[in-house]
Amino acid sequence: MEGCYDVTIIGGGPAGLFSAFYSGLRNVKTKIIEYQPKLGGKVLLYPDKLIWDVGGQPPVIGETFAKQIVEQGMTFNPTVCTNTKVDFIEKVENHFCITTSKGDKHYSKTIIMACGGGIINPKRLELKEARKYEQKNLHYTVSSIKQFANKVVLISGGGDAAIDWAVGLLPIAKKIMVVYRKEQLSAHEAYVVKVQQSDASILYNTTIKGFIENCDDQTIKKVVLQNTKTGEIHDQEVDHVIVSHGYNLEDSFKWAQNIALDKQDDYFFKGNAFGCTSEQGIFAAGDILSYQGKINLLAGAFHDAVNAVNSVKRYLEPNSNQVAMVSSHNDAFEERNASIMKNMFKEV
Repeated sequence: MEGCYDVTIIGGGPAGLFSAFYSGLRNVKTKIIEYQPKLGGKVLLYPDKLIWDVGGQPPVIGETFAKQIVEQGMTFNPTVCTNTKVDFIEKVENHFCITTSKGDKHYSKTIIMACGGGIINPKRLELKEARKYEQKNLHYTVSSIKQFANKVVLISGGGDAAIDWAVGLLPIAKKIMVVYRKEQLSAHEAYVVKVQQSDASILYNTTIKGFIENCDDQTIKKVVLQNTKTGEIHDQEVDHVIVSHGYNLEDSFKWAQNIALDKQDDYFFKGNAFGCTSEQGIFAAGDILSYQGKINLLAGAFHDAVNAVNSVKRYLEPNSNQVAMVSSHNDAFEERNASIMKNMFKEV
């Protein structure tokens, strides 16, 4: 069929991007469909965070890592569709028809699901006036920590992400305050101890009830806080507010009722280490895939991507090699290697 790809990868995070790289290495015609406006996945939520646990990669900030994985994913020029939400997938004879929320249709012989935990939308405050401050000093994600230097920052939330931000901003901000609706923080114990032993203020059984505006620039001047046990209300002057209440994971897989799901969590696909799901022609890689021995790290996402692509290749061409030739001997890199080496020796 004209316009039909060998594989369509749904999700443009690390697992999807490395799948695109490896599928290009295996001469598989590839398309990526990504809901967000940019490729990079969840790493984009933490542009200033240091990543230490990728093999052979020195510690690198999220923003740089995202640029690198995108660049690698584009090595073999896959077709990329961003700002595109998949609504429905159906098998039509020997290929799949992927329908988007806009009614567009994409055709593919196979699919690799690499959509992580799903479409990530931060849980927002249930306050009408909150929206007007979102582009100012109310944050659900943090694009740069520089803006918090020597500022008073209030963080709402007590989970891993909230306390991670609190610890990360301690040496940067003038003052850190954490407000949490429960009686004790629910984050990882080591980070809880760090923030408890710091100069940060922690208010338990406390929620945000409203804001007092700075009339000069229409930003938040004070946060109105309420103790949920006593009902006491007071306000706190701030420079910035970070809300970290978790994420709404949108169910994008209503079409997936024929695919076996993990018994422990019926969101993730039950599969195997080769990226196979219970549906012939649909494979998976990264956080969306569950199997015995699964590694939920970036290193594991790359491992999953390679296995999923190799399974795709054998599905399309049963007599093909089980794996691609290593890059140091692969003809696909011959011209690129020569160009890189030439430039390296020019600099010497």
